[in-house]
Amino acid sequence: MAIEIEPIYRRYGPMVLRRCRAMLKDEDAAADAMQDVFVQLLRHKERIEDRGMSSFLYRVATNICLNRIRAGRRRPPGSDGELLARLADADTGLEAKTGARRALARLFGEHEASTATMAILHLHDGWTLEEVAQSVGMSVSGVRKRLRKLKASVGELQALELSGGQPVETLRPRKEAADVQL
Repeated sequence: MAIEIEPIYRRYGPMVLRRCRAMLKDEDAAADAMQDVFVQLLRHKERIEDRGMSSFLYRVATNICLNRIRAGRRRPPGSDGELLARLADADTGLEAKTGARRALARLFGEHEASTATMAILHLHDGWTLEEVAQSVGMSVSGVRKRLRKLKASVGELQALELSGGQPVETLRPRKEAADVQL
């Protein structure tokens, strides 16, 4: 039997928000996390029973906040996502947009189209690797491998940008004959 979300949101929303505020120490991040709690509730409303709802929501809020805290440690401010963010927020001028398009085309041109989807879901939307893997129909290790390759390409693009657009040696490690395992 499906639960009704609206009365649960009205009754328990403030409690969930307080929990998220206490853990994240940021009003905007707490509001986003609270919304994620209720999105999870919406996704699984057919399987959830209306018993022990406050304990359940408290636990879901805690888990979502912990995931966000862990993600923040894995992706500190100023990491590779900074270049992607600058490209996405390119100035409205024609020259800036053209440069951003070229950089993104260079970056994503080396990878399968689904890699761009994975990057957006994980790096921009904050989805976990498990959620991304389920969404694109791949294993978590496959998603992780694709994102690592993309990260290496971002590093190359940053090096190219720092050199003023002059070609630079690729930063990807090359396999030497001795490194290849048969």
